[in-house]
Formats: sequence, structure tokens, C-alpha cells
Amino acid sequence: MSSFVGIRLCSLFLLLSLPSLKAADIFRVATYNLESYLDVATETRGVKSESSKAKVRESIRSLKPDVLALQEVGSPSALSELRDSLKREGLDLPYSEFVSGHDTNIHIAVLSRFPFTGRYLYTNENFLLSGRRFHVSRGFAELDIQVNANYSFTLLTAHLKSKRAVGEADETEMRIEEAKLLREKIDFRLAARPELNLIVLGDFNDTKDAISTKTLIGRGKYKLIDTRPAERYGDGACLDNPPEESRNITWTHYFGKEDTYSRIDYILLSRGMAREWPTNETYVLRIPDWGFASDHRPLVAALIAADE
Repeated sequence: MSSFVGIRLCSLFLLLSLPSLKAADIFRVATYNLESYLDVATETRGVKSESSKAKVRESIRSLKPDVLALQEVGSPSALSELRDSLKREGLDLPYSEFVSGHDTNIHIAVLSRFPFTGRYLYTNENFLLSGRRFHVSRGFAELDIQVNANYSFTLLTAHLKSKRAVGEADETEMRIEEAKLLREKIDFRLAARPELNLIVLGDFNDTKDAISTKTLIGRGKYKLIDTRPAERYGDGACLDNPPEESRNITWTHYFGKEDTYSRIDYILLSRGMAREWPTNETYVLRIPDWGFASDHRPLVAALIAADE
């Protein structure tokens, strides 16, 4: 049995050893689409209400993340307001990165308790589709993050094209092209360092069987591990079914137009990173009135800061 397959089954060794670990040995990485966290209205989006922002903060505090990838942040000032408000409420994430992509309304960002030792912001990625040139709307962020003196990892985050139709091209094809560009970044880093601790996360805007999602997960030796977070309540984590068929609740997004709930937000790990992944500490947040905050629910994965 390969090491990452063993981790996916139930992480028995890690489950048993977690209580003996120091708190500093475990860190948590989360992703959350905030649904238009704007402090200044635009032509198409309004300002986030104070009650909605308070619910966003409650959700984030419940996860206790050390590194937090965010989608649909309106401006650098909105990000600063969120960071400062979280600090006043007891969660200090002093390091931040904001990506100014082609979309001028909403952006991706990262907040972190740990410093960044390298940053690569892809703000002008583009592709050719049906004879037209398109830009990746929200860009990508690639950050090298130093957890402690002996452990670091690389984070790649994105917010791919939504399922909302646009007049210029087919939205599915646009999302596939964006996924291809992000996959190029993944392959480049893993080709240079196959055992790299790499997390790829964010709002990928499609289900696990979609071409764009499959493109990101990849195949062969550089295939990523889908952590598949689920609610902590309800069915147990270690069922007889394979992990991808476990009958637990994994949806992360409500799409009002179709009245559907689906899993479109992901935390993916390289094989090197998956060795430090205790699966019982990975989940989708379930709290009352979650929808006051966003049409998405946040997800988090805990990791052990020690190369296995």
C-alpha cells in the first residue's frame, strides 16, 4: 500500500498519535468564498452588510485557521477590515496577500499566521478560445509559507470561472482553460520537487467529475489528493465505502438559480503533503444560519508540521 493511499483510508497512525502532539505541531489551512465581501458598491455588487460580515467572522473563528484562502474580496481595504476585525475578536492573521486580477469587482486573497518566504502573483494569465483572447478573471496566488524553522509548504489558490453564463464564450470551456493554466503551475513546481509540500485550494466552481476539476487533480505521479472535507456531524468518517463514496455531507455551495447544493470548493494535496494529513481534522463547517455569511461554506484541513 502506498503512503498516500494509507492516509486516505483512515489515517489510523495519525489519529492515534494526534493527542501526543504539541499544539505547535498542527496547523490548519482553510478556504472560504465570502460572497461579495465589498466595502464599496460597484455597478453589479452591493456592500456587504454588517450582520453578514459578523457571520463571516464567526465562521472563520470557528475554524481557527492558521492560513486562510479567500475568494470574492472586494478591495485591499475590505481585506484589511476583515483582518483587523478578526484580530480584535482573538484571531490574529498578520500576514496577507491580495491579488488584483482582471476582474475589478472581486478578488482572491490569503491571510496567514505564518510569514511568506516567496510569493508569485499571476495577474495577467490568458488563453485563446474560439479565436478570442481571454484573461483569467481572478488570477492565481502562489505562496511559500514558513510554518516553523523546519517546515514549510507552498500554497496555490484560485477562484475559477463561475457557472453563470456570459455572452463572450461558453463558461465551461473558459473554466477548463483556466484550470489548464493553473495545472501548469502545479506541474512546474512538482517537476522541480516531486516531494514538495503543496496545497492547491479555492473555489473551483464545478463538481469532482467535471473536466476542469479533473484537470486540476491530474493523473499519474503528480496527481493531487482530494481531501474531500465533510460535515463533522452525522455519518462516521471510516465507513466500508471508499473515501470518495462515503455517504457523508460534503456540499460547500448553494446555487439559488437551480436550488442545488454541491461541492465546488476544494483542498487538494500533493503526495508529499498528504503524508502529514490527519483526515479526522478535515471538515466542512456546519453552523446555524450559515447562509447569512455567504452562499458558500468554508472548509478546513489540519496538517502536521513535520515531514514524514
